[in-house]
Amino acid sequence: MTYFELFDISPSFDVDLSHLKAKYRQLQQQYHPDRQQANPNGGQQALQQSSQINQAYQTLSHADSRAAYLLQLNKQDGGLENSIGDLEFLQHALELREQLEEASTPEQLDSLRIEVTQWLEALSREFKIDLEEQDWVDARDTTRKLRFIQRVLLDIDKAEDRFDEFGSEDLDAAFDDEF
Repeated sequence: MTYFELFDISPSFDVDLSHLKAKYRQLQQQYHPDRQQANPNGGQQALQQSSQINQAYQTLSHADSRAAYLLQLNKQDGGLENSIGDLEFLQHALELREQLEEASTPEQLDSLRIEVTQWLEALSREFKIDLEEQDWVDARDTTRKLRFIQRVLLDIDKAEDRFDEFGSEDLDAAFDDEF
């Protein structure tokens, strides 16, 4: 059973995330190990099912992992660990990383998040075209880029958490203490 079948959705890059989340909650309620403890034979099976549900949800809820999974289903996922060869992309990505390191206000992070989200959306559109045309070389390349941009987005989240934790005035001092 594929992750798409598990969540009763068609195998596509476009996923209704609210439907996915609702189905995830429904499946977790049904298969959560705590609900199966009364059945001595069902506890281990419920744990495995719950783990599979979690893995499927994590995979399908993020564009980069969903793209990689679709490539896997099409037996086209070889080479995803290769580095990105697009020098223009890498230059822009380096600039984003520098902006993230230099961000000293929540507003700068918000602006950076908007830019990264737009880039993620553009790459998602590109992957959908690659998938539709079965252009596996470009689809793999786009997936590598999606992974990179998704990590930048996660790093923005971490930076925002530090702002929330320390407050903007204390952030410089916290960074100085770390480095």
